[in-house]
Amino acid sequence: MADINVDVLVIGAGPTGLGAAKRLNHLNGPSWLILDSNEKAGGLASTDVTPEGFLYDVGGHVIFSHYKYFDDCLNEALPKKEDWYDHERVSYVRYKGLWVPYPFQNNISILPKEDQVKCIDGLIDAALNSRVATTKPKDFDEWILRICGEGVADVFMRPYNYKVWAVPTTKMQCEWLGERVAAPNLKMVTSNVILNKVAGNWGPNNMFRFPARDGTGGIWIAVANTLPEEKKRFGEKGEVTKVDAKKKVVTLKDGTTIGYGKLVNTMAVNQLAEKIGDQELITLSKGLFYSSTHVIGVGIRGERPERIGDKCWLYFPEDNCPFYRATIFSNYSPYNQPEANIKLPTLYNADGSKAKSSEAQAGPYWSIMLEVSQSELKPVDEENLLKDCIQGLINTEMIKPEDEIVSTYHRKFVQGYPTPTLEREGVLKQLLPKLLDLDIWSRGRFGSWRYEVGNQDHSFMLGVEAVDNIVSGAVELTLNYPDFVNTRQNTERRLAQTSYSQGSAVPSRPKA
Repeated sequence: MADINVDVLVIGAGPTGLGAAKRLNHLNGPSWLILDSNEKAGGLASTDVTPEGFLYDVGGHVIFSHYKYFDDCLNEALPKKEDWYDHERVSYVRYKGLWVPYPFQNNISILPKEDQVKCIDGLIDAALNSRVATTKPKDFDEWILRICGEGVADVFMRPYNYKVWAVPTTKMQCEWLGERVAAPNLKMVTSNVILNKVAGNWGPNNMFRFPARDGTGGIWIAVANTLPEEKKRFGEKGEVTKVDAKKKVVTLKDGTTIGYGKLVNTMAVNQLAEKIGDQELITLSKGLFYSSTHVIGVGIRGERPERIGDKCWLYFPEDNCPFYRATIFSNYSPYNQPEANIKLPTLYNADGSKAKSSEAQAGPYWSIMLEVSQSELKPVDEENLLKDCIQGLINTEMIKPEDEIVSTYHRKFVQGYPTPTLEREGVLKQLLPKLLDLDIWSRGRFGSWRYEVGNQDHSFMLGVEAVDNIVSGAVELTLNYPDFVNTRQNTERRLAQTSYSQGSAVPSRPKA
């Protein structure tokens, strides 16, 4: 007999686990409990704070949404107008010393003439070849060639995606793409090249919001705070050491055992397989590929330079820097860095030279957050990565050699990106149903391993829909129909088909 027994047990208090817990709490039916080995909620959407007071999310996160339920839950947790900042995305690709507006493939008018010719040649070939193509692309690389042509592929798409995914594009499938990659419009691109114009904003995140305080992690702490305390076990008392899938008992680090009827798991599915100890599940999960992510933060004294302006996040396909993306994190909120009157010593200048003074001095301050991928196919010099990233910032003219660095941050996430490899679907079509047969709904960024539904809104709703499936048999649209979910014109229709009317209603957004 277990020490505690619940109808539904939720492992993990990241967005997916919290989505499951919120839905269980709204339904007010099954008994439930949520566990997490961390003291605070957030998971891979949490935020760290350096000793000097600089905030860094554990990756590039912003809030945009395909779901009203998600919006309502966040607005319940952070209901005041002053809780949020609204931003228009200002995003560029750094190429040959130029800032090319995002998306790159729609703005080749910015490129040097020889690159414009190469890219347009490829786009024309791609348009002609698409008319006679009779089969789907066999991999991501073939998709790139069919949509963008050889020029854009060589100049941007191949090198950039290798830096992101840490595997060649030939080893990735293309079903994950959905709304994440813009398909270029040949007529528009050609017109813009002739008229020397740039394309407008594209994509679902061209407008986004960011919490005023505590970073992205503050959102999920606030969401967790809306849940009953007695239903949460965080820290050591919530750390899972074993899952007995046959007896439906979870053992925690402190020895407590929890019996469950249904399990919503959000830990990485390969780690879950190890904790279950089932060799078949372990072998299957080894067919899933992931890359590691290094998050680097650099805090700098001085006014934000004019060249940085109101930029949000920036892409770097070239090999003059190790990072693939930089976020001007101080632009998201004035509370993401220390106040100007806080005095901090200079650690060193950006070029590594010694600071002129060891005395602590006042700000103002600004900050940059960088992301670097790593895998067996793309090794990283971890010991020198921070130094190499700072040199990369100089190489790309993001900072100057004499800039005063007052704070640094480096954290590695062993499982950073769930890679949509060619083998992925074959593994998931076996692994997830086998777990379901054991009454385990494995969901989330690494729980269900589908990057195409790995944003915060997707992840949250994976948990919500898992609970609806458990309680009423409702279809899990986000997991099973990513393309449908990601088609924005279908959003309201999709919402009307879900079962959110069951149980307690979600409160509407409070007035500010």
